[in-house]
Amino acid sequence: MAAAAANAPLVRLTNVSKHFGEGETRVDALRDVSIDVYPGEVVALLGPSGSGKTTLLNVIGCILDPSAGSMELDGERVLDNGRWLRSNLRQLRLDKIGFIFQFHNLIPFLDATDNVALVLQLAGRNAGAARSRAVELLDYLEVGHRKGSMPAQLSGGEAQRVAIARALANQPRIILADEPTAALDSKRAGIVMDLLRKVAVEHDAAIIAVTHDEKIFDRFDKIFGLRDGMLDDTGIDRRPANAIAPETA
Repeated sequence: MAAAAANAPLVRLTNVSKHFGEGETRVDALRDVSIDVYPGEVVALLGPSGSGKTTLLNVIGCILDPSAGSMELDGERVLDNGRWLRSNLRQLRLDKIGFIFQFHNLIPFLDATDNVALVLQLAGRNAGAARSRAVELLDYLEVGHRKGSMPAQLSGGEAQRVAIARALANQPRIILADEPTAALDSKRAGIVMDLLRKVAVEHDAAIIAVTHDEKIFDRFDKIFGLRDGMLDDTGIDRRPANAIAPETA
C-alpha cells in the first residue's frame, strides 16, 4: 500500500459530535470523533447499521451540520466548535470534495461526457472546456471509449468509472465514497478500488469510503471502526510493516 505523501492531513476531525433531538428523544449519532486522513491514503469507515458511518461521511462532506467539534479540509479550518467558518457550503464542496455513491446517479438523458462536463459547467467553465476536461478524465479512468454512451448502455463497472470521473471533475483532493462497490461483483469491485487507489497516489488525494463490502477490505490503508457513534479504534493500519508512516505535525 502507498504511504502518505505529506506530513499534514487532508482531513482532520477533532472531537466532532452530532446529535438529533433533545431531552428524552435525543440520539447521539457521533460522539467525540477525531480522525486524520493523509494525502495518498484510502481509508474505510466500517461498522454496523446505525453506528454513525454515513453521518460522519455527511459531516466531512459539509452536508450535515455537526453539533460540536472542529474540522480542517485540505489545509483550511472550515469548522470551529460546531460552527461553520464559510457561509457558502455549496462552494466549499465544489472547491474541495468529490462524491461517489453506491448507485452511480448518472443523469439518464446525458451521455458519459456530458454527465462529467455538467459539474464543470456548474463551476463556471464554458461548455467546450468542460467537455474537453471530461473526455480527459474518462480516458484517465480507462472508459474513454464509452464517452458517447448513455448511462443505460454502460455496464455497472463502467457507470461507476464515469461517476468517479464526475467526482474528479473539479480536481478535489478529498473524495468521499458511500458504498462505492456494493452494486458490483468481485472483479468489478476490485477494478474500481484499484482506480481509486490510482487517484489517491497520482493526485495526492485522500479517499474515505463507507463500506460493508468484505471483498475490498484488503484495498484500504486504514479501517476506522465505528460503534454507537464512537470510534472503536483510531484506525487499523493495514499497510505493510516496512511502509513509511506519515510524519506528524
